[in-house]
Amino acid sequence: MKKILVANRGEIAIRVMKTARKMGIKTVAIYSEVDRNALHLRFADQCVYIGESPSNKSYLVGERIIEEAKKLQVDAIHPGYGFLSENAEFAELCEKNNIIFIGPKSKSIEMMGNKLAAKDAVKNYNIPMVPGYDSAITDPKKAIEISRKIGFPILIKAAAGGGGKGMRIVENEKDIEEQMQRAISEAVSAFGDGAVFIEKYITSPRHIEVQVLADSHGNILHLFERECSVQRRHQKVIEEAPSTILTPELREKMGKAAILVAKSCNYLGAGTVEFLVDSELNFYFLEMNTRLQVEHPVTELISNVDLVELQIKIARGEALTIKQDDLKIHGHALELRIYAEDPMNNFLPSIGKLTTYKLPVGEGIRVDNGFEEGMDIPIYYDPMLAKLITYGKNREEAIQLMIEAIDNYTVEGIFTTLPFGKFVCQHEAFKSGNFDTHFVKKYYSPEKLKKEIEEEAQLAAIIGLKMYLEAQKILKIPNN
Repeated sequence: MKKILVANRGEIAIRVMKTARKMGIKTVAIYSEVDRNALHLRFADQCVYIGESPSNKSYLVGERIIEEAKKLQVDAIHPGYGFLSENAEFAELCEKNNIIFIGPKSKSIEMMGNKLAAKDAVKNYNIPMVPGYDSAITDPKKAIEISRKIGFPILIKAAAGGGGKGMRIVENEKDIEEQMQRAISEAVSAFGDGAVFIEKYITSPRHIEVQVLADSHGNILHLFERECSVQRRHQKVIEEAPSTILTPELREKMGKAAILVAKSCNYLGAGTVEFLVDSELNFYFLEMNTRLQVEHPVTELISNVDLVELQIKIARGEALTIKQDDLKIHGHALELRIYAEDPMNNFLPSIGKLTTYKLPVGEGIRVDNGFEEGMDIPIYYDPMLAKLITYGKNREEAIQLMIEAIDNYTVEGIFTTLPFGKFVCQHEAFKSGNFDTHFVKKYYSPEKLKKEIEEEAQLAAIIGLKMYLEAQKILKIPNN
């Protein structure tokens, strides 16, 4: 494998290119009209224009990407995450054109991409699943009948869904028909597939996921868990590893379950098995993400591995040289996704120019970044600027380092989620580890954040005034 095309942009494209360079592999970057001056282009050996700014005319046009890859004699394509990373047709297109897709086979992507098919695949492995009805449903009367059996509240979910789209929590019978119609409509709009199913809604869940790696020689490993319970609109904002609630016994059980999920779909490469954990520490299979996760750095830091390097080695047909017993958890890592969003205004996207953009540096601080000062934030793509990751010998140290890193991360020209990240890290519920996926709903409001910012500004002003007065005393020359 001498040349890889990275079918992505931003921080993840740079992340992949850095590892490829370390491995002596050349890289090709792709870019759209609005990304002509994007940062990821500077990290590649070659760059190729792929289409107009909207993603459906550039980064999502698989045929065009394959065409350019063939022209440039590319051996493999790394899809990153998002865009075409979980597109079974694109993976199959790579296979048909004798280009290695750095990820699982198209059949595995297809199987795990549909939540109902995924449940069907793992049911023979005795993996715990949330009580529910494991077939698509459109009839509200049937839905009411099922809901009575499993008990309210229930969750209506899009079979082809993700990211919280096509998902509705229903507290009582009278709301089922309306919420089903909404979920179906949203699923059709987002995924082109209106199939929905029903599950029991776990009221105070933790969202725990397990990183897995599988090679083509029958070896499957798990690299421990990530805690992903701090979310807004069903999207993760802060992740950490390891989780505060898992005992060694539960960690081993969930790790083994994740390996069985990978086995059930003949998995290849890096993937993530997601679980819900209830207040009694019962865990339930949720879904499998057949790609590298946004939050993979926290796993890399606690397990001392380069997941992208291992992805590439597996894609080259190499066997994993690590054994499960070789893997140990070292320290604690946190990740904050820095979005160009306004946390004071319902996390709405914040578009503009990065007039000031300074990254924090120091021991235990890692920034996977995709932008630089003076750049504009395009409206066409996911609004994530970077990921701020901190690592400490324990959780308290990682949290404190995150707070300090946020303070030293200077962004002007747009709003970001940095103040929200600091709010979370300073909140007692988060610090104690006693929180769930409803953290934002329970504890956060723009008013609370505003009050916290004002109090900090007031304190800073008092300290500044005190320092000024002390300096004046020293400088004051007595009258003769």
